[in-house]
Amino acid sequence: MRYIVIGAGAVGGSIGAALFQGGHSVILVARGAHGQAMASDGLEFATPRGTSTLDLPVVSGPDEVKLEPDDVLVLGVKVQQSIEALDLWSAQPVAGGGTAGELLPIFCAQNGAEGERLALRRFARVYGICVMLPAGHLAPGRIAAYGDPLIGVLTIGAYPSGTDDLTSRVCADLERCLIGGHPSAGVMRWKYTKLLANLGNALEAIGGPIEGDAALALLMRARSEGEKVLLGAGIDFADPQEDAGVRVRLATADIPGHPRGGGSTWQSMTRGTGNIEADYLSGEIVLLGRLHGIPTPVNQTLRRVANDLARQGLPPGTVGFDELTSLVDAAARS
Repeated sequence: MRYIVIGAGAVGGSIGAALFQGGHSVILVARGAHGQAMASDGLEFATPRGTSTLDLPVVSGPDEVKLEPDDVLVLGVKVQQSIEALDLWSAQPVAGGGTAGELLPIFCAQNGAEGERLALRRFARVYGICVMLPAGHLAPGRIAAYGDPLIGVLTIGAYPSGTDDLTSRVCADLERCLIGGHPSAGVMRWKYTKLLANLGNALEAIGGPIEGDAALALLMRARSEGEKVLLGAGIDFADPQEDAGVRVRLATADIPGHPRGGGSTWQSMTRGTGNIEADYLSGEIVLLGRLHGIPTPVNQTLRRVANDLARQGLPPGTVGFDELTSLVDAAARS
C-alpha cells in the first residue's frame, strides 16, 4: 500500500513521517511555505528519541499524483478545511478506471465527529481515526511529536461502524512504526469521547494555559454540558476509566530545544491562521444541543469568543478566565 497524507501538519506529518521511517511508501500533500520547505529541504521530524531530516515525496495537490488502486488516503487537514480537499481528491481518476471517491479508502485523522460525514458525501469508503498524538507544527518544514515510546495511539474503524481487513492492515503498519494502531468497530464512540476532552481546546485558545480555579471550573462546566448533550442525543461515549485504559499506552517526554505548546486550536491561533476548529468541537455540542433542546451556554460562548479572536488574528490569552466566566454566566441567564 502507498499512503497519501493530505495535510502534513503536526498530526498528518507525524503519521506520514513514522510510516516513512518504517519503510512504507508515503506521499505528503502540503501547500504554502510548509510544502515548499519540505520539498526543498526535507521534513525535520523531532521526537524524544532524536531528530531526523526525511526526504519524503511532497506534492501540493492531486494533479501531481497518479493514483493507484492500492493507495490509501489519510485526511490530516482540520475539519473546517475538509470540503476543499475532499472535493479535489474525490474527483481524481484512479489508474484502471474510476475515481478516488468511488474506489479509494480515506481515513479521517481529525478531531470532532463531522469529518467522516463530510467525507462520506464524496467517498464510498470512509474510515474514522480517533487521534491521540501530541505533536506541534514548529515552523515550515519542521514538526515535533512528543509521544514516547509510542509517537501516538490511533483508534481506527470503518465509518459509521465496523472493521475489516484494511483496518487491521493499517493498524498493523502503524504498530510496526511506533504508532499504536487499535481497531475498533465503534470508532465514533471513541471520537465522541475525544470530543469531550477537546472541549478545552477553545478555552485554552481564548485564555491561555488552563491553570487556576477559574480556568478549571470553566473546563468542568464545558465537559459537564457536553456529557449532558451527548446523553440527551443518545450518543455513547467511554467513561473516564475506560478511556484511561486506552490512553495508558500514550506517554510524553520533552524534546530538547522544542518546548511543547498547547493543543491544536491553540497552535492555529498562535500561527494566526484566521480559522480554527471551534465550530466542530465546542460547536458540535452547540449543534446537538439545539437539535435536542438542551441549552449549551458554556460551549456556545467558547465557540463564539474563540472564533472572534481567530478572525481578528489575536493570540491565546487575549481574554482572561474571569472575564470569560462572566460572559458564560451572562449567556446562561439569557
